[in-house]
Amino acid sequence: MSFQNPVFIPGPTNMPEALRRACDMPTLDHRSAAFADILQPAREGVRRILRSATAEVFIFPATGTGGWEVAITNTLSRGDTVLAARNGMFSHRWIDMCQRHGLTVEIVETPWGEGIPADRFEEILRADTDGRIKAVLATHNETATGVLSDIAAVRAAMDAAGHDALLFVDGVSSIASMPFEFDTWGVDVAVTGSQKGFMLPAGLAITGFSSRALAAVETGGLPRCFYDIRDMAKSYAANGYPYTPAVGLLNGLAQSCEMILTEGLDAVFARHARIAGGVRAAVTAWGLDLCAARPELYSNSVSAIRTPEGFDATRIVTHAADTYGVAFGVGLGEVAGKVFRIGHLGMLTDVLALSGIATAEMAMADLGLDIKLGSGVAAAQEVYRSTAAPMALAAE
Repeated sequence: MSFQNPVFIPGPTNMPEALRRACDMPTLDHRSAAFADILQPAREGVRRILRSATAEVFIFPATGTGGWEVAITNTLSRGDTVLAARNGMFSHRWIDMCQRHGLTVEIVETPWGEGIPADRFEEILRADTDGRIKAVLATHNETATGVLSDIAAVRAAMDAAGHDALLFVDGVSSIASMPFEFDTWGVDVAVTGSQKGFMLPAGLAITGFSSRALAAVETGGLPRCFYDIRDMAKSYAANGYPYTPAVGLLNGLAQSCEMILTEGLDAVFARHARIAGGVRAAVTAWGLDLCAARPELYSNSVSAIRTPEGFDATRIVTHAADTYGVAFGVGLGEVAGKVFRIGHLGMLTDVLALSGIATAEMAMADLGLDIKLGSGVAAAQEVYRSTAAPMALAAE
């Protein structure tokens, strides 16, 4: 693999040089007053990116998976019931975590390629007249399938059912890349990580809690120590951490938030949409299909591309890495060997996206697929030429 080439996996993503430098800092005494100048801007920046006026942000030395655990262990008790759709590998893994913690999961089995069935959620919640269900789990962007679910519809379903369950949203591959409305959608716990839209190395689990979720912490009965937000909140009040923090990553997060907010959230989202549109145009030109079943489900951070029946899609990923030094994502779980994934989030421009599309074309042609070299590139070029916009992030 060549470090000169960008990666096209759905995380960790490419890092702007400014953020690499921000993470590469001298040792700082995290118990000194100087740490507050890193910690509090990082927390405030995340809150603004979540588009919340009131969310309490807690940042742990972990990954998005740790964030899932933060959400459930701080608010729920053993034996509680949660509602979730299983429509991809990451929703599956969050369900598995809940079961391992002794929670009962009411699972709505959903085809991989479909989004969360909000109408089915409403039916289940209406029938739950005794309030067994304490939380609804929603994977906003299913990274394994390139499917974006409608969280506003999930909230509307909960409200229509008159149910007071908490709403937990996995925004690991959506937050800082696609619109996320913590307050408007009535999210109670949002979960993300440092290594995707924030363009940093893996190592931070980033969570936002609503006032309802904070209240639930006082009655939640699952064991927690490292992930106890009460300890974190107490330390934050004194501009510290309950244990040793990842200072360099937090400094990078503060700078990342500043970079994103300077570009402007709407501009960031528009850039991701434009780049994704070019990738999707290329897929159509290749005569292939996305795993996502319908356009309204298409993700702007990752595309999972189906290959012809009987062809092992993993060969494309392996060949691109071995021959051209470029990384794409393999299929996971039920779509392993059936799709390959192009990540198009974080530090990416139209020009960089074209290099990934061209490499995917070469790899597929090398392996005997009926792909005309240049077809996908030309299709993407037409999208980018017609929607060109200043690329503020690229200059960083």
